[in-house]
Amino acid sequence: MERNVLTTFSQEMSQLILNEMPKAEYSSLFNDFVESEFFLIDGDSLLITCICEISFKPGQNLHFFYLVERYLVDLISKGGQFTIVFFKDAEYAYFNFPELLSLRTALILHLQKNTTIDVRTTFSRCLSKEWGSFLEESYPYFLIVADEGLNDLQTQLFNFLIIHSWARKVNVVLSSGQESDVLCLYAYLLPSMYRHQIFSWKNKQNIKDAYTTLLNQLERFKLSALAPLFGSLKWNNITEEAHKTVSLLTQVWPEGSDIRRVFCVTSCSLSLRMYHRFLGNREPSSGQETEIQQVNSNCLTLQEMEDLCKLHCLTVVFLLHLPLSQRACARVITSHWAEDMKPLLQMKKWCEYFILRNIHTFEFWNLNLIHLSDLNDELLLKNIAFYYENENVKGLHLNLGDTIMKDYEYLWNTVSKLVRDFEVGQPFPLRTTKVCFLEKKPSPIKDSSNEMVPNLGFIPTSSFVVDKFAGDILKDLPFLKSDDPIVTSLVKQKEFDELVHWHSHKPLSDDYDRSRCQFDEKSRDPRVLRSVQKYHVFQRFYGNSLETVSSKIIVTQTIKSKKDFSGPKSKKAHETKAEIIARENKKRLFAREEQKEEQKWNALSFSIEEQLKENLHSGIKSLEDFLKSCKSSCVKLQVEMVGLTACLKAWKEHCRSEEGKTTKDLSIAVQVMKRIHSLMEKYSELLQEDDRQLIARCLKYLGFDELASSLHPAQDAENDVKVKKRNKYSVGIGPARFQLQYMGHYLIRDERKDPDPRVQDFIPDTWQRELLDVVDKNESAVIVAPTSSGKTYASYYCMEKVLKESDDGVVVYVAPTKALVNQVAATVQNRFTKNLPSGEVLCGVFTREYRHDALNCQVLITVPACFEILLLAPHRQNWVKKIRYVIFDEVHCLGGEIGAEIWEHLLVMIRCPFLALSATISNPEHLTEWLQSVKWYWKQEDKIIENNTASKRHVGRQAGFPKDYLQVKQSYKVRLVLYGERYNDLEKHVCSIKHGDIHFDHFHPCAALTTDHVLSVLKHSLLSFKQPRVMDMLKLYFLFSLQFLVKEGYLDQEGNPMGFAGLVSHLHYHEPSNLVFVSFLVNGLFHDLCQPTRKGSKHFSQDVMEKLVLVLAHLFGRRYFPPKFQDAHFEFYQSKVFLDDLPEDFSDALDEYNMKIMEDFTTFLRIVSKLADMNQEYQLPLSKIKFTGKECEDSQLVSHLMSCKEGRVAISPFVCLSGNFDDDLLRLETPNHVTLGTIGVNRSQAPVLLSQKFDNRGRKMSLNAYALDFYKHGSLIGLVQDNRMNEGDAYYLLKDFALTIKSISVSLRELCENEDDNVVLAFEQLSTTFWEKLNKV
Repeated sequence: MERNVLTTFSQEMSQLILNEMPKAEYSSLFNDFVESEFFLIDGDSLLITCICEISFKPGQNLHFFYLVERYLVDLISKGGQFTIVFFKDAEYAYFNFPELLSLRTALILHLQKNTTIDVRTTFSRCLSKEWGSFLEESYPYFLIVADEGLNDLQTQLFNFLIIHSWARKVNVVLSSGQESDVLCLYAYLLPSMYRHQIFSWKNKQNIKDAYTTLLNQLERFKLSALAPLFGSLKWNNITEEAHKTVSLLTQVWPEGSDIRRVFCVTSCSLSLRMYHRFLGNREPSSGQETEIQQVNSNCLTLQEMEDLCKLHCLTVVFLLHLPLSQRACARVITSHWAEDMKPLLQMKKWCEYFILRNIHTFEFWNLNLIHLSDLNDELLLKNIAFYYENENVKGLHLNLGDTIMKDYEYLWNTVSKLVRDFEVGQPFPLRTTKVCFLEKKPSPIKDSSNEMVPNLGFIPTSSFVVDKFAGDILKDLPFLKSDDPIVTSLVKQKEFDELVHWHSHKPLSDDYDRSRCQFDEKSRDPRVLRSVQKYHVFQRFYGNSLETVSSKIIVTQTIKSKKDFSGPKSKKAHETKAEIIARENKKRLFAREEQKEEQKWNALSFSIEEQLKENLHSGIKSLEDFLKSCKSSCVKLQVEMVGLTACLKAWKEHCRSEEGKTTKDLSIAVQVMKRIHSLMEKYSELLQEDDRQLIARCLKYLGFDELASSLHPAQDAENDVKVKKRNKYSVGIGPARFQLQYMGHYLIRDERKDPDPRVQDFIPDTWQRELLDVVDKNESAVIVAPTSSGKTYASYYCMEKVLKESDDGVVVYVAPTKALVNQVAATVQNRFTKNLPSGEVLCGVFTREYRHDALNCQVLITVPACFEILLLAPHRQNWVKKIRYVIFDEVHCLGGEIGAEIWEHLLVMIRCPFLALSATISNPEHLTEWLQSVKWYWKQEDKIIENNTASKRHVGRQAGFPKDYLQVKQSYKVRLVLYGERYNDLEKHVCSIKHGDIHFDHFHPCAALTTDHVLSVLKHSLLSFKQPRVMDMLKLYFLFSLQFLVKEGYLDQEGNPMGFAGLVSHLHYHEPSNLVFVSFLVNGLFHDLCQPTRKGSKHFSQDVMEKLVLVLAHLFGRRYFPPKFQDAHFEFYQSKVFLDDLPEDFSDALDEYNMKIMEDFTTFLRIVSKLADMNQEYQLPLSKIKFTGKECEDSQLVSHLMSCKEGRVAISPFVCLSGNFDDDLLRLETPNHVTLGTIGVNRSQAPVLLSQKFDNRGRKMSLNAYALDFYKHGSLIGLVQDNRMNEGDAYYLLKDFALTIKSISVSLRELCENEDDNVVLAFEQLSTTFWEKLNKV
């Protein structure tokens, strides 16, 4: 019954989780320039993920700890702030895996003792109150957890953790399917949704009951696991025996020791004693008879257990004396343990676990825990066992060496002392029995040959870019000779011209030409012109709705040097007669206006005063509306005094009516103080004696006597009766606290009073004037200021400056989204008007969806990707030279996961000044410093150009600069401008007393609280700024990329583009799919597929189209499901959901392409491995524990076993311990992090495209068939229902897919000379059909 309840509800939980997995967002967990959120890692999920890693071999502890530490270091290096949690109940899941029990215990101890990681082990279960309280206090953003355990019961434990996390509003990140690059860690994020919380609330009791049932079932597993090995001994009995063993060792070794020696002798002695007892109790009790008979039927002798323990002791001595450099050369024994050995090994693993559980016994003993990560090496144990039972018996006698032999004897003699119950054998010989511990195999030793690896060396190349960027490391690398087969086999293809077709010489289009033009810019059709007119009218209307700024007419002016307006202005010495007349006229006009306003107030005052009596707040609103329209200070003073009198009267009446009650409506008192603030701040010079007396009386009624006295000292002392009577009107708290607590949004901020002639609509703050100075001096700036603080004004000032300078200069405004582009474009068209020559306009727009007047405008509003298209397009370089300023809005997108590299490219490639705006940069100083380094680079390059052209007559024109380039020469300085009042809602000015006078003081709450462009991109990566090791990594990967492009025929040895270089570059956003696509095209696969319905026809069947979409979906529509989703049993209605494999010929071609790439990449890794820092490679990444030392040379056995030095050059020595070789790098499923860590290049950077992808546990990850499914049924609803996609995400993915097909279609049409080529026609038909389907939704 219990099991049925658990099974039923577990299936319900599992289905809920599986249903959410396809909706998971595969995104980066961390972003640059944005503070990282605190998160949690489930320790058992971390353990399971690492032990199931493909490169890891069970029993190799040190490799396991390396995997854990490398993962954690990766999180920390990306800004991760986390805590690791091990639940006590989670230990139950390992009772069928005793080898993992000791590993789990060692991992917890290692993290606690040898690292600074916060590890929590006090929580019993995820349903406990303590865990709930911890979540409420720490409020983690997400929890990293596994979606599948070692068995169904552990999977259910993980499911409970996921469901409970959702219920507590904690997002879940799956440990499977994670991928890491230099900047980001990508993972599946399952957000906590309201429906998850409802599920947990409705099933609260079911969850509790099912969890209890699960624990009971796991408890029974514990008993069933122990009984066959330990007979009648219970858990507590074994724990007591382990405790005795450990206590006895402290007497034998009172001086203390290393954990490896201690663990070895205690676990061996306990294993021998337990096995001796097991053999002595051969007669089972009735309840255990069947199970124990199965074990005893093939039971080994005590001597064989002794031999196993001897081999283990020798293995530990090897660990003690051999450095990692020597251990990494161990030969690999592929034989498994013999079946008869398994009970011995299981008992030994249990004993090791019980020893580690009693480690607290050594609390007051000198125990060195540094090497907790290296307690076992099962592969080394097999290696030694293989020698003694296969090679030694055949006459190969090798000495151990004096040091190893003495240490081994010391350990074994200690084991003898700890056993006590019986006599154990002598240390030698190590094998006294003839039973084979290992299974017999034809080839028990793994071959480490490297015949597959070609000659090590780079193809010789000569290029200015290569020499300038990577010349310093080329001298350390080998190169192939000109007669090497690899060099001679290079195919010389026709050089690719980026401007014209290779045969017809027609101009080639680029991505700008392929984007949709909103209006035909050259059309004279009246209907088109009317549409354009309507568009501009709407834009101005939209812009006017966004901000109430009157349009400004721009007139082109001659360039003059701007003055610095930030300082005080000096007055003129003499006024002209005209100026005197103008001043007098202005004075008379002002007096006339003041008289009109006074008459207006006299007409309205009675009605406003009546309104103030009836409803104070309504009357105040009317009063303030009048103040906004009034310009006369004298009239404003009268109005404010009327308001103050009304507020005081209302406050007194309110206090009388509420007499005896504990609370008052302080909003009336706030209005009183608000009026006082206004009067004292704005009109203090106009106040008369009576006015000051009234203000002082108001302050006294509020209880602010000290403030009142400082303003208007009382002539006579008040008697107690008067004081007591007035106290009933007091607000009950001091003036400072009252103003901060109740008047925060009314308090006065710092504002400058001196106007700036550059700004007409308001008086700019000091930091805003600094922005204007930046633009005036043609400087660049990083501007960090909160939203709505006024930083955008500098952008419009910059636009106005360029518009005034000439009719040619261009300002580019780069915004991250199309919505913001439309908003800024409308605002610009509303703000500015300018008469321009025919064909030229003031503002243009360029997004991926459409473009309008993009190249014939002076202010271009665009998105990063489109601006990059223009910067890189050969046809557009004349336009690029016109750019005077670039404004980057929301520049913190540099730290985003999508398009961040484009922002970086733009900032590095532009030669003109820029403004980089953001509200949320966490490290603006670092960003500014990096950008300044880029500007210094351009300064040097520009100086070289000027020097080279100085002797020519028309310097600017012949150097390729615009005609006025030298007149508006830029500054290369990059300023950091920080908003001075960043906390403007926290730092206020309150009314207070200073030197006996009333003041408004600052009060913080703390008181109460081209090649040049290419080189620029390469040399100034933000990733490598102030990171010399990262720069070396970039240089290495650049060299590999160069070699790859040369081998594939996209570049010649001089770096000139060839062949299909243009098509590949058009699709560069889809790398490496673009490279695979061209590979398929060159191999004729698309021509074989795209056969028309009949000969001579230009139409292709539905079957051909669907196969073509299938291939393209594998290339350009790759969206993976989490691996666990394949276990779901859902019914699909319209979609097939899981994408079919590639057609066989395409799959074979892809495998061939991948193998060729991996051979080249493996060769590259082997070449650059000599640049690795091996001192760091021999230490654990996080704890920094070193495994170095002098190699053992006096032991023949060590030399024999550690003889595989070849073929282990490019992979980490820790990874070598699991028997991995360089040729494992050729396997696509090999994990990325097996390579040497300090060269900074891993397998993820190889341009391979996996035909089948597996997670780090070897589980297949299927592709979502959304593109093909949509092509078949044309339904977005079907994708939402079956493919489990968000409707908006699905639409944009399909649109991106359609744009890719269109780009391919246009490129093929231009590149192909035959107009009736089947591939060209097929892609055109597919593009048309796909867009038709997409437009219908």
